[in-house]
Amino acid sequence: MLKIAWSPTYSHPLPVGHRFPMEKYLLLPDQLRYEGTVVDSNFFEPKPIDTKWILNTHDTFYVEKLQSLQLSKSEIRATGFPLSQELVEREIQIAGGSVQAALFALEFGIGMNIAGGTHHAFSNRGEGFCLLNDIAITTNYLIQNQLVKKVLVVDLDVHQGNGTAELFQDSVDVFTFSMHGEKNYPHRKETSHLDIGLPDGTEDNAYLKVLEKELNNILNRFSPDFIIYQCGVDVLDSDQLGRLSMTIDGVYKRDKMVLTLAREIKAPVMCCMGGGYSKHIKDIIDAHAQVYRLAQDLYF
Repeated sequence: MLKIAWSPTYSHPLPVGHRFPMEKYLLLPDQLRYEGTVVDSNFFEPKPIDTKWILNTHDTFYVEKLQSLQLSKSEIRATGFPLSQELVEREIQIAGGSVQAALFALEFGIGMNIAGGTHHAFSNRGEGFCLLNDIAITTNYLIQNQLVKKVLVVDLDVHQGNGTAELFQDSVDVFTFSMHGEKNYPHRKETSHLDIGLPDGTEDNAYLKVLEKELNNILNRFSPDFIIYQCGVDVLDSDQLGRLSMTIDGVYKRDKMVLTLAREIKAPVMCCMGGGYSKHIKDIIDAHAQVYRLAQDLYF
């Protein structure tokens, strides 16, 4: 059975006019139920991740400042969110959701988190709407509990996964792959194991051709037994922050390529949603919903 992490706290309210579309975390589950892709039993409310697993990924001093709400004004500004206890608890629960979705993936082949993909969180700071790196926390949890040996992170958000790259820069058991807009945020890129920067305006055919080539190249260098897929939809032409020119159909083909590859190499996959900032919320929901439909079609 497809299991999806979701909690009402994912929709933590932000000030009016904030550009991060928190409402998608409420609307996406409703859309998936409405169209019959899932039923209530597909969802589970995740438990907050134990602090020891956060400290296994992030610096102690940073975690203590975050939990005591002692970040400086500049540190808070870098995250893009007004800091609050509710926001910190949300991030901790999101990380728990990704870990638990990964455990379901080990059982069923795939597991999903309606939120997550917080790839801009570094070992010692947050950035870009990310406070804790759920991708890294999940990866470390799986490896250190000896549930898997090698993890491939496929990050296809339009923004480079700079925090994830920093956290695993010296790892031989984790391969970080980020394909993103070259001229987009973050302006100072970190070094992933493989970075592919795309020019502004990249369309479906060019994007998919590069992705297929690079995924094949990765498998010639690295043999994962687990995949974490950050499937942000800010690659859409309609995205206000993305600067690429993909269509909804192109995003569908992208997601199908990644999930099909995971099945072919028999590597369980955990999908986390990442970004999406189109002007019309319908575009965001439609693009996100496709990966859940694919999961049902390909795995169940």
